[in-house]
Amino acid sequence: MVREVVGALASMARSIWRDTTRRRWVGWAALAGAFVLVNFHRVSTAVLADTLSRVFDTTGAELGLLHSAFFYVYAPMQLFAGILADRWGTRRVATVGSAVMGLGVVWFSVSGTYLAGFLARVLIGLGGGVIYIATLRYCANWFRTDEFATVTGLTLSASAVGGLLAATPLAVLVGAAGWRDGLLGIGLVGFVLTGAVFLLVRDTPTEAGLTPVEGTPDSTEQSLSEVFAGVKTVFDRRDTWIMGWMLFFAAGINFTVMGLWGVPYIVQAYDVSVETASVYTLVGNAGLLFGSPILGWLSDRLDERTGIILVAAVVYFLAYTSIVVLGTPPLWYVGLVFFTVMFLLGGFTLSYTVIKERHTAARSGTATGTINGMSFLGAAVLPGVMGASLDIFWTGETVAGSRVYTLFGYRVAFGIAAASGLVALVCAAWLHRRAG
Repeated sequence: MVREVVGALASMARSIWRDTTRRRWVGWAALAGAFVLVNFHRVSTAVLADTLSRVFDTTGAELGLLHSAFFYVYAPMQLFAGILADRWGTRRVATVGSAVMGLGVVWFSVSGTYLAGFLARVLIGLGGGVIYIATLRYCANWFRTDEFATVTGLTLSASAVGGLLAATPLAVLVGAAGWRDGLLGIGLVGFVLTGAVFLLVRDTPTEAGLTPVEGTPDSTEQSLSEVFAGVKTVFDRRDTWIMGWMLFFAAGINFTVMGLWGVPYIVQAYDVSVETASVYTLVGNAGLLFGSPILGWLSDRLDERTGIILVAAVVYFLAYTSIVVLGTPPLWYVGLVFFTVMFLLGGFTLSYTVIKERHTAARSGTATGTINGMSFLGAAVLPGVMGASLDIFWTGETVAGSRVYTLFGYRVAFGIAAASGLVALVCAAWLHRRAG
C-alpha cells in the first residue's frame, strides 16, 4: 500500500515536472516563498519598534532610519535587479539574493549596537532587493501577456503573507522566544528557501527542456550593451517617472504606516498592547493579500489598467484624509482604513503591467525594476520624515524606554500620508488622461 502511494506521488511529480503550464507554478512557488520573507523583514520593525527603541536607545528619527536602512539599499537595487535579471536570468539572481538576505537576518539577530543593526538591515535589503523583480522576469517568460497582471497580483499576495506573519504571529513569537532567537530561526528558514529557488527555478521553459508557453517570449541572455541601451530607453520615457513618483508616495507611505508607525500610533492613541495593535496591521496586510489578485484579475478581465489605478488613487487619498480629520476614530475604523489602503495598493501596482506592456520583453526587468525602485525609495525616505515630525511633538516622556508622542503629532503624521496620497492621485490622473 505504501509503495503504491509513493509510486502514485512520484508519477504525479513527474507529470507536473514535464508539463510547462504546471511546472511554471513550481518555480513561482519557490520564488514566492522567498518573497514572503522579503516583505516580512521590511515591515517587521512595526512589531519590534518598542523593543528596538529600548535595545538601541533611539529617538523617533533614529528608529525611522533603522527601519529605512532596508529600503535605502532595496530601492536602488530594484534597477540593478532588473539589469541583472535581464542579463543573467532569474535563477542565479534570486538564489544569490536570498542567500545574502539570510546572512543579513542572522547578523541582525545578534547585533549589539545600533550601527551593527543598521548595517545588518542594509544587508537584508541588499539581498531581498532582487527577489521581486527577478520573479516578475520569471513570470514574463513563463506566463502569457493576458495572465501577467493576475500572476503579478498573486506575487504581491505572497508579500502580503509576509506582512501578516510580521504582525500578530511575530508578536507572539517574540513574546515566546525573544526577538533575537525568533529572527535567528526565521533566518534559517530563509536558507532553506534559497535551496528551493536554486533547485526548482529555471529562467525559461526552453532552459527547463519544455515547450514555451504560447504567447510568451523565450528570452536569452543579453549583452551588456543591449542591457544599457534598454536602460536608456526606459529612462527617456516620461511615463516611467510619473508611475515611479506615484509609487514613491503611495507604496512608500503604506510601508511607512504598516511597517513602522501604525503599531505605535494604535498603542499610544488607544492604550492597548503591542500584540493587540499588531492585529490591525495584520488586517491591513490582509488587504494586500486580497486586493492584488482581485484587482489584477479584474484588470485582465476588463482589459483596463489606468482607470482602475485612478479609482484606487481617489479612495486611497480619502481613506488617509479621514484619519487626519477624525484623529482617533473607533479602532474598527482604523482597521478598515488600513485594510482599504493596502487593498488599493493592488490597484497602484498595476503600473508594473502598464510599463511592461510599453516595453519589449527584453526590457521588462529593467522597466519594472525602475518604477519599483521608486516605490521603495519612498519607503526609505518617508519613515524618517514621519519620525522627525513626531519628534517635534514628543511629550518628553518615555514608557518602557519608548518615546510618547501627542495625539496631534500623530494627526500631523497622517497628514503627511494624506498629502502623499494627493500627489499619487495627481500622477494617476495624468497617467489615465495620457492613456486615453
